[in-house]
Amino acid sequence: MSHKSSIDAFLERLHAEGQVNDNAAPMRSDMRLNITPSTGAFLDLMITDAEPKRILELGTSNGYSTIWIARAADRIAADFESVEISAKKSKAADENLRATGLRDSVSLRTGDCGEFLARSPDAHYDFVFLDCDRGAYRDWAFDLLRTISFGTLVVDNAVSHASELVDLQRYVGDDDQLASVVLPIGKGQLVVRRR
Repeated sequence: MSHKSSIDAFLERLHAEGQVNDNAAPMRSDMRLNITPSTGAFLDLMITDAEPKRILELGTSNGYSTIWIARAADRIAADFESVEISAKKSKAADENLRATGLRDSVSLRTGDCGEFLARSPDAHYDFVFLDCDRGAYRDWAFDLLRTISFGTLVVDNAVSHASELVDLQRYVGDDDQLASVVLPIGKGQLVVRRR
């Protein structure tokens, strides 16, 4: 007997569609670049365990990771915002969240993630998931770390694209108020917390 929920089945289908899409996409901007299912399960576990009050995702894409986070956020009644630069991907995320019944669990924003951070000087989040423009992470580091004054930052692709995260990891490593570790889950997760 299967105990798989309709959301789990939707996530499986969405992940498979994402892989097919990415293999056929003519340009990187057409790719969904979804997290792995193990990363989704990790995010769910981290959020459920830590019970953050405010969650931020930078890099919504088509909403695959957003569904994982929204389900956990809904379970613990956390406020959740997700930012995506592509209007096309934001629309797909909106549709996918509606299909799972989780649309009301997240505030979707369309815009540049770096600008969003810079325009939110007083914003504080207990949990931030970063999975977007890796080339800009170092430039965003101050604002990113300011937003998690008492929380956790999780950065995807810390193993698969380690060379692109070197500057961010160096910035984090130079701050003795921060503790970090790279976990070999999915494509690698850099987890950063205040000491």
